[in-house]
Amino acid sequence: MGSFFKECEHPRSRWSKCPHPYKIRYRSATGKQGEESGFADRDTAIARLTEIYNEKKAAPQSQSKTERIQKYGTMRFEEYVEEWKAGQRHLAAASILHLDSLLEHHLYPALGSRRMNSFDHKVVDGFIRTMERNGVGLATQSNAFDKLRSILLDAQRLGIFPDNPVAGVKPPQYDPARAVIPSLEQLRGIRDAGDDAFMLIIDLMSGCGLRNGEAAAVNINNIVADDVYRVTEQAVMSTRQYGPLKHRKAGEYRDVPLPAQVRETIEWYAETYGTIDGYLLRQQSDPSKPYPHWGMENQWRRIRAAGEVDVPAGMVLYGNRHFFASNCLSNGIPITDVAEWMGHKSLDVTFKIYRHLMPGSISAAAKVLNLNLAA
Repeated sequence: MGSFFKECEHPRSRWSKCPHPYKIRYRSATGKQGEESGFADRDTAIARLTEIYNEKKAAPQSQSKTERIQKYGTMRFEEYVEEWKAGQRHLAAASILHLDSLLEHHLYPALGSRRMNSFDHKVVDGFIRTMERNGVGLATQSNAFDKLRSILLDAQRLGIFPDNPVAGVKPPQYDPARAVIPSLEQLRGIRDAGDDAFMLIIDLMSGCGLRNGEAAAVNINNIVADDVYRVTEQAVMSTRQYGPLKHRKAGEYRDVPLPAQVRETIEWYAETYGTIDGYLLRQQSDPSKPYPHWGMENQWRRIRAAGEVDVPAGMVLYGNRHFFASNCLSNGIPITDVAEWMGHKSLDVTFKIYRHLMPGSISAAAKVLNLNLAA
């Protein structure tokens, strides 16, 4: 709070009796040191220190906070975001490209020149309505809103906004379409319709729940147990290099179940075609590069176009990964485990996509619960 003292020859024990005035020393609300003198007694000096402390405590912000508000509050949104982006070092290369796309096509055109201190819930809601009028897809609307919210909440932490600028805003309601999932017979036909690399990818997606890029990065060294495969990286389409998993930092991983049939396919492929640093799949024209996404996508398009395999209407290549979730949930495996194995950012994503696959109902639950109740 501060200190009081006397600048005289008398010891502290004599201050209450000596005639010299008290002085006080303190730090103001701006952080600068200050002194005042002329206090006749100790109680008057303490009363003044208390008054200064209360004024400092009631001050709306410190000097440093005031300076931040002056610097960033008048900054244009585009300028602020470029500075904010420099701190997003945790984002993978693909995530940076996705962020840049949202900024370039949606956020900057609508908000780029706006001053940061002019944002409030009405501005954010207006941005969402603009996307709606322009026919922007719900998934993109949701992603753009999430990025804007992250940026504005970062600005709030700096003190630019006294209140949450997105509080009360109804976010875009993106609800993923129900997954189109092949039957077991359809899956077998799809698996056998491409080359051996395509067969391996389908097995990893349908048997272990791997994403396309994760399957393309399959590595024999990632078999950490007879029934466990460790997913450590993915082949990133935008960079054509190996990169961290989606929603994870470099070095992070997730362990997934490894069915015996899938392990046998991995081991057979490695024995038949060999590996490079443990990787099974590489670009044929340049083995130093990961297996390209277009390699599996081209085969998938050919299989669908040929019409020789029974592929469900509306199914995409990703549907083979959906088969994994369907197989798990229909056999009673908890959705929390399925979400973890599939690498979803939140359980809500898993629930929205696969809720209709979960067995049971209120009536069934009532019958089960009744078994252990006292008569």
